[in-house]
Amino acid sequence: MKEWFQAAIGELWPVALGSLSLRRSPCIRNHCRLCQTGEGHQSYALYGRKGKRRFVIYVPDELAPEVERAVRNGRRLQELLALKYERQSGRKSRR
Repeated sequence: MKEWFQAAIGELWPVALGSLSLRRSPCIRNHCRLCQTGEGHQSYALYGRKGKRRFVIYVPDELAPEVERAVRNGRRLQELLALKYERQSGRKSRR
């Protein structure tokens, strides 16, 4: 049983938990053309939790694809952990 799990997680790197979001927000400049049109400035943010507290981290545009991959890998790892638990305990997971 250990071998299938190690093989399954071998491809999952990098790993992150949370969600990546593309957000649009106004800037602090007066008379900004993008802000005046309502378009705003776009940026990526990684949202997550540490204990009961939520956090948000700015993600530069050039790192967004790698962070998105890490979040997908984190979700996949959670699925594999649930499957491993299900196999060990003989229970059905609630998905």
